[in-house]
Amino acid sequence: MTITDQSKGFSRRSLLKSLGLVAAGYAVSPAQAAASAQARQALPTYTGPEANPYWNSIGPLVQYPEKVPLIRLTDRPVQLETPRHYFRTALTPNEAFFVRYHLPGEPNRVDLAKWRLQVEGQVNSNLSLNFADLLHLPAVEVVAVNQCSGNSRSDFQPRVSGGQWGHGGMGCARWRGVRLRDLLDQAGIKSGAKQVQFQGLDFGKGPEGYGSHAFMKSFDVDDPVLDRAIVAYSMNDAPLPILNGFPARLIFPGKFATYWVKHITWIRLLDHEDSNFWTAKAYKIPNTPNADTTPAAVAAGQVNMVPIGTAEMPVRSFIVAPDGATKLAAGFPISISGIAFTGQGGIKRVEVSTDDGKNWHEAKLGEDLGPYAFRTWAFAWTPRQAGRYILAVRATDGKGMVQPDHSIWNPGGYLLNRIERQSVVVGAAS
Repeated sequence: MTITDQSKGFSRRSLLKSLGLVAAGYAVSPAQAAASAQARQALPTYTGPEANPYWNSIGPLVQYPEKVPLIRLTDRPVQLETPRHYFRTALTPNEAFFVRYHLPGEPNRVDLAKWRLQVEGQVNSNLSLNFADLLHLPAVEVVAVNQCSGNSRSDFQPRVSGGQWGHGGMGCARWRGVRLRDLLDQAGIKSGAKQVQFQGLDFGKGPEGYGSHAFMKSFDVDDPVLDRAIVAYSMNDAPLPILNGFPARLIFPGKFATYWVKHITWIRLLDHEDSNFWTAKAYKIPNTPNADTTPAAVAAGQVNMVPIGTAEMPVRSFIVAPDGATKLAAGFPISISGIAFTGQGGIKRVEVSTDDGKNWHEAKLGEDLGPYAFRTWAFAWTPRQAGRYILAVRATDGKGMVQPDHSIWNPGGYLLNRIERQSVVVGAAS
């Protein structure tokens, strides 16, 4: 299994010490607050009219608390994209990890002396756990990709609304925390419970609809994903950055990031179907193969829409190097490299083409960090002649799913996983 027991040898005091406290308060520093204030300027989203031609989205590099300069899509709510070069390794640095909020009231301070994780509703015993309580529960660990549902949305044609992400709305980290199932078992689920609802601390005026003022997501109580979910308090062996969910967030390996609720504070067992906006109306996909449909079918009301949580992340792969600006010379060896991942059974094969998909060659896979993690890959190539080449990459996952070489369309701009290409120019050897 991907989730491993980390109870032995884990230093709870070390984690608390790294926060500069023992169950005390946490807040951004004056310098971090100044950087945040400097960064909060209105920014228009990408407007097209064509698909975004770049690997990343179009936007300025800005620095937020605990972050290196990231690409800003919007400032309210905060949407920050990770630049391409941070994907050269399987684990994405915390300070470079993308940020996605849905509401403008993201917290910039959490007082651990007051924060509690509440488990309530259709349970036998309500739970109210402080941070130290979480650290004293059996710890588990998983390496998993957190990918925004709308990652690569700017490639959709016809264009759809929403954050116009390039390919940087994703990241992979080593998450440590407690099993969600252990918390649910400790509380005891009553027989009448139908769904588990999750809510964090972010708030504000959202889209029109009931419950949009707070970000909430739900799964059915019998959904198997609950058995592999964890409540994480550590990210790459460090406390979570405030913009990535401090002090704790949900991790649903294999599922899209919309369910990975940040600053998790309430877990509620409901005796009814969740009707809040973010579950009942938002993040829907067509109930069709690969979530593919047409604008005409949607306009005609011919498409049955279901929650995106019914799908696992499809297999994907990306060329990270070389990029289009890299200077290459004929007759010299080049390493083509990148990452691949899936929500279904891990990466089993990666193939590279140097002639726009006419011929394929197997790449060498990097370390296997688990079925939900980034898998690095590399392919050695020596171009013999000068000219323009179209590089392509495709991955195969543990369930035998192979990346397709065609686009899909749906009104949310979700689940795109077509074969990625990179144009490079090879010059004559001097």
